[in-house]
Amino acid sequence: VQLQASGGGLAQPGGSLRLSCVASGNIFRIDDMYWYRRPPGKQRELVARFSSAGSTNYADSVKGRFTMSRDDAKNTVYLQMNNLKPEDTAVYYCAATIKELSSMVWQNYWGQGTLVTVSS
Repeated sequence: VQLQASGGGLAQPGGSLRLSCVASGNIFRIDDMYWYRRPPGKQRELVARFSSAGSTNYADSVKGRFTMSRDDAKNTVYLQMNNLKPEDTAVYYCAATIKELSSMVWQNYWGQGTLVTVSS
């Protein structure tokens, strides 16, 4: 099982970016999916969560600006980031709890990270 994140880049303050994360491999089922980020010199933090039941949760710092969506047919999650601020600069990681076909055990998987830089 692999998670592949994409969509990072440079944005100006007030601008927008859309991140994507695709899960692939021998997948039986995907439970919750997440976006995390690690700002420069800081610890990793949870940005958003999309449960298998369809509920979402956001960090207070991104509420009203970021929207996480999910397409189960494509095993893909998105993070629409609007009104970006310099403090949103970070490496963004997707993660998911997945049951693989061969093991039938729930495990946590991480993508490789995509860099988002917000600067004028």
